[in-house]
Amino acid sequence: MNNEFYNKGLERAKQKDYTGAIEDLTQALQIAPDFAEAYWQRGLAYYDSGKTLEAVSDYTEALKLNPQFVEAYYCRALARMGLKNLPGALVDVNQAIRLSPNYAAVYNLRGTVHRKYGSIQEAIADFKKAAELYLAQNDKENCRQCLEKIKQLQPTQKSAVVQQPSYIRTPIASEKSYFTQLLEKAERGDTRSSMEDLDWALKVDPQDAQAYCCRGVVRCKLGNYRDAISDFNQALRLNFHEAIVYRNRGKARFQLGDHQGSLADFNSALHMQPEDALLYVARGNVYRAMGNYSGSVKDYTQALQINPDDAQAYYYRGMAYTCIEEMQRAVEDYQRAASMFCEQEDWGNYQQVLDSLKKIQVPNSESRQTTHNLQRQRLLRLVGGYWEIAQRLIEQAKSYYPGMPEEWYTEKVIHDLERDRGR
Repeated sequence: MNNEFYNKGLERAKQKDYTGAIEDLTQALQIAPDFAEAYWQRGLAYYDSGKTLEAVSDYTEALKLNPQFVEAYYCRALARMGLKNLPGALVDVNQAIRLSPNYAAVYNLRGTVHRKYGSIQEAIADFKKAAELYLAQNDKENCRQCLEKIKQLQPTQKSAVVQQPSYIRTPIASEKSYFTQLLEKAERGDTRSSMEDLDWALKVDPQDAQAYCCRGVVRCKLGNYRDAISDFNQALRLNFHEAIVYRNRGKARFQLGDHQGSLADFNSALHMQPEDALLYVARGNVYRAMGNYSGSVKDYTQALQINPDDAQAYYYRGMAYTCIEEMQRAVEDYQRAASMFCEQEDWGNYQQVLDSLKKIQVPNSESRQTTHNLQRQRLLRLVGGYWEIAQRLIEQAKSYYPGMPEEWYTEKVIHDLERDRGR
């Protein structure tokens, strides 16, 4: 409709002459009392001039005339929140969302209402939905603001360090952040949700180095080591030179058999965190896999000096001692590890240590049994301390040469291994 006062009111509002705008819009409503848009615009002018109650009244009149007026619900919710009428604000934003499910600002506002109620998870979900919608609209600034609100809402408790069953255990970064929470979620087994959130964060900001690092950690947990390395490389290219990047890239490279690359990364991480016992254990595992048993013993010992309660380090050092035939020391370390695992009620590792201990302990009677055990120790050294590998080789020999004595098979496997290695 052609309403001169209405148009003049809009122009004055743009110029921030809210008093004049209210006067003109009032004149417009006298001419057209069923003009919902005019009530809404006057409500905006009242709100901007600090007259919140009058604004709520005008928004209500607009909604009586047009119950589908989404912007009026949004504005009334905003005004009601200013008046600390949180229940009324929540009713309005819910109605606005029902009418317009893709209205980013409404989700953003509802997130704020939920936060004021103390409903943190609901607030995070709303801010995330708002950010996704802003991103789809290419509104990067509002999207970033929503992401920042999510970060601020994360719990502040210390993140747990969860031992992984592989050679190298990866502690979660201690920084209390949005990404720390995603790593904790992955450690609890919810890797799919963590990956979705990290993919989303990188879509929001493709230059977020920390997000690349965290996604690499989750990919390591999933066994996707090549893609994990790509993420760690990108984090480094974006100047995120933190120990957690080198530590986890070292883990991924180790799993792929790149021992030298793994050592380089662990060395870089140790340069930044020289008192990190887990890093010494990790590097010790690489040395042991490379056959550098003295180097591995040195690293495990250093780890135990920093953390004397690391049962896994005792177990690994026992394996290294076995490889260099220092059986008494190996037995001592295995026994220490077994006691610690027992106290922790870690029955899986406890039984594994006991099995390893049985394989190297030599009975004092019967010289034949003594000789056989010495052969087993020699074979164990040749296969890096892993009796499972030795057992598999013995079973293969039995399939090729059935009916021979047990000692013969052990000697045969030792002979073949030493021949293949040019000894």
